[in-house]
Amino acid sequence: MDEQTEPGSARLEQLARTGQYVRLLLLAGAVGIPVSVVAFAFLALLHRMTAFVWEDLPADLGLDPLPWWWPAPWLLAGGIVVGVAVKWLPGGGGHVPIDGLSAEPVKPSYLPGVLLAAVGGLPLGVVLGPEAPLMAVGGATALLIARRWGPEQGTPAAAVLGTSGAAAAVAVIFGSPLVAAVFILEAVGFSGPKLTRVILPCLLSAGVGALIFTGLGDWTGLPVSSLRLPGLDAAALHVTDLLWTVPAAAAIAIGVKQVHALGRRLAPVAKRRPLTLAVAAAVVTAVSAGAYALLTGRSPVEVVLSGQESLAELSADPASFTAWALVALLVCKGLAYAVSLAALRGGPIFPGLFLGAAAGVLLSALPGFGAVPALAAGMAAATAAVLPLPVSAAVLVTLLLGADASAMTPVVLIAVVVAFVTEQALDRRRRAEAAP
Repeated sequence: MDEQTEPGSARLEQLARTGQYVRLLLLAGAVGIPVSVVAFAFLALLHRMTAFVWEDLPADLGLDPLPWWWPAPWLLAGGIVVGVAVKWLPGGGGHVPIDGLSAEPVKPSYLPGVLLAAVGGLPLGVVLGPEAPLMAVGGATALLIARRWGPEQGTPAAAVLGTSGAAAAVAVIFGSPLVAAVFILEAVGFSGPKLTRVILPCLLSAGVGALIFTGLGDWTGLPVSSLRLPGLDAAALHVTDLLWTVPAAAAIAIGVKQVHALGRRLAPVAKRRPLTLAVAAAVVTAVSAGAYALLTGRSPVEVVLSGQESLAELSADPASFTAWALVALLVCKGLAYAVSLAALRGGPIFPGLFLGAAAGVLLSALPGFGAVPALAAGMAAATAAVLPLPVSAAVLVTLLLGADASAMTPVVLIAVVVAFVTEQALDRRRRAEAAP
């Protein structure tokens, strides 16, 4: 949040001692209902469009397996749509993904650009996730409600309500109100009583939103799912797994930062020429997907899109990916991810999570490094390097692994710490080099 919208601790304390805070809590809980409904519709639309482009239409045309060239026309169209939204619509299509996720509510006037960039890019193959536009939709929806029934615009209470809407959206996409609360806690950066006053409305809004979202899924029968992996087999944890986790996490964090470094070098050009760079990023992504398919004989879908579905396939059967396929996947999807971060619109977490998982499976070939511990270490290290919010990364990956893989918690925590420290060291070095 910026200085104008960030709730000051003194004003929040004063608010908490009045009946207005109880009203704010009730309103935050109510906000979770419309946010979850809008989020459900948004995700259902993305899911339906994605299935049409990458499954239904190729099947109707008899294209099985999917040809290497299939992503090209869709990505070109997506790049043009995203570029138009970024260049000509208010808000520039939303937050630039190379800058990470933001808990700052998006102005309602920015929603058309955010929605156009998301719907026009994500289902057509952009290598980003839906979490950023979904948070923007949640925050803007909350602010629209606040205009009519909520506190005065520009006040700490209004800012907290907008953040509550974003929290409800995070709960929907990550599948847990707990992840939403922890993420908002770290992203906003509050502490002490100040934190309590902000996090309570977020918890309530996230809990109500998750409940409504789950009910909508059961009622409609639409296949809209949050981020989760199929049940992983319980695996024993050995000393060698912990020993390998340290260098593996550091290496994966360095790799993720190199991808981000490429994106940061392209970002200034994308800011000056958004339409041109959006189209160029789409073309690079299409070429990367086609090259991967030609080199490995596998589907180009594994390179495009956010990686959520491919992550489920990878975790269910990691042995189906050869070492060569994993190396090609890391290179091709890493390049597509870098250009998408710089020039397109969406969330940075899902592709980073998938790349970390792929790197972990590749490193599981090391002697004494089990497949499940390596997968857990890879996802944790990549998530901590992408966000970088260490507690949120640890909670997210732990919940993602599920109860059967709960023994992997030490690996997750070690990988998060090592990756976060590595990321911070590299970031300090980057800032020092850029200072002169």
